[in-house]
Amino acid sequence: MARILIVDDDRDIVEACRLFLEREGHTLAAAYSRGGGMRAVAEWPPDLLILDVMMEQPDDGIVMARDLRRLGWKMPIVILTSLGKVAGLGCGADPDVVPVDAFLDKPVRPAVLVSTVADLLARAGGKEESQTGHGTTTAAR
Repeated sequence: MARILIVDDDRDIVEACRLFLEREGHTLAAAYSRGGGMRAVAEWPPDLLILDVMMEQPDDGIVMARDLRRLGWKMPIVILTSLGKVAGLGCGADPDVVPVDAFLDKPVRPAVLVSTVADLLARAGGKEESQTGHGTTTAAR
């Protein structure tokens, strides 16, 4: 299955996502800040990335997605956000402004998370095995 990195400063969200995705056979790693997430991507290249929008800065997830795309990172990126509900706005992926593959509202329903991840991995190349072949769970700060 796939290697998935979750970058969110809310440890409860990280653990909930970990529970649902590990149950599907994926290997998970976690980081709790944009800087930790960038280090984790370099040290433990994931097949899919799940980012919170707001961490230490209000746009950390968006900035991280932009930085990775500028570096040529092509793997799927999912944004978890409660901003749409809080602000009453709908969010959508724009390849120039917010270069991500999917937006999911917090709190995310487990079935929605699992199906979105499966769909994105299938579109990215029918992942049955990780691109890197490693199978450990790690965390970065």
